Amino acid sequence: MGDAPATNTGPGRVLIAVYALFAVAATSRSAYQIATRFDEAPVPFLLSAFAALVYLVATVALARPGSTAYRVAVAAVLVELAGVLIVGSATAFGAGDFPRDTVWSDFGRGYGFVPLVLPFAGLWWLRRSMTASRS
Repeated sequence: MGDAPATNTGPGRVLIAVYALFAVAATSRSAYQIATRFDEAPVPFLLSAFAALVYLVATVALARPGSTAYRVAVAAVLVELAGVLIVGSATAFGAGDFPRDTVWSDFGRGYGFVPLVLPFAGLWWLRRSMTASRS
């Protein structure tokens, strides 16, 4: 199979579809919020835009073949994990001033906690793909 893991096959296609859905949802939400109510809560709205960018990068990287795309996917998913854990902790435990929710608020409670589970699923799939490419 070579040195480039195939992340866009089998269950990877479902993962890519979920990342794409979150990229569209987070982009739409943040674009609307920034365009219409930015002055109400700039930090949460910009965090949602950042999350949208992370989801978009992860989607594209997971869908593309090659070792560079694999490394970008790992980096994007790790940034996503850090974001959901940091923002989730800050909002769930009151450490941050977030007058409006972000995609990652309360560990993604507004999205059924999928934002919390998604990076773990992504890292699992990336690891599994790398292991399969080595065999």
